[in-house]
Amino acid sequence: MAQAKFEKRGGLVAGAGGGMGLAIANGLIEGGADIVLADIKPEPDGIAEGPGRALYVQGDLSDEEFVKDAVARVQAHAGRFDYLVNTVGVWWGEKDVSVVDIERDVWDRVFDINLGSMMLTARHAVPAMQATGGGSILLISSIQALRGDLLAQDAYGATKGAIRSLSKSLAIQFAPDNIRCNAILPGYVRTEMTYRLDEDPVRAEEMRGLIPLKRFGSVADIAGPGLFLLSDAAAFITGAELIVDGGTTALP
Repeated sequence: MAQAKFEKRGGLVAGAGGGMGLAIANGLIEGGADIVLADIKPEPDGIAEGPGRALYVQGDLSDEEFVKDAVARVQAHAGRFDYLVNTVGVWWGEKDVSVVDIERDVWDRVFDINLGSMMLTARHAVPAMQATGGGSILLISSIQALRGDLLAQDAYGATKGAIRSLSKSLAIQFAPDNIRCNAILPGYVRTEMTYRLDEDPVRAEEMRGLIPLKRFGSVADIAGPGLFLLSDAAAFITGAELIVDGGTTALP
């Protein structure tokens, strides 16, 4: 498929300080869109140089005032609001355990970050899209939304299931406004969050063995489908969830 075109459009990519968010933001910028990239992390290296224009803002995407400002920055930067991408998420390993054992403040903070950021960005982006005449939203969930795990990570899994549901609800609510919303459910993808597996090569090899394609995914493996779902080529796709996991969930 030819590279998607996003000229004369604008949007916000939340969680763009690296990984999937940065890769998707770069695809939009390279396609001609003017994009505000937002993350709690400092501005990363490797932001695409154009033809679209990039503006990086640093802050907490579970803070409503920061989210409001980031959305307003898109309006000032691009003059319109067409795309919302939210890849924000934390997985806190040994702290995110069974509900029987997890500390309540850990549970609450994972929900604030993983799910609260999705709510807040949608809350403020949707009216901006309505003013533009429509738009496209992409939320990143996980295959953990579809299953449990022998290694309990209950806060992470619960938020990812909620994101899957939220995406469908937004799609139905705002279809009359020509606003589409879709979700990607990644499997095991190499990002800053999962590189800690390098410290446990035995565990990493076990996880790789669960993937029929016998490799971890890359951020490019997520960015490609994400850009398709944002693009006009997917104009009749909304409320969908795309599993991108190398075949993991196809196993019996």
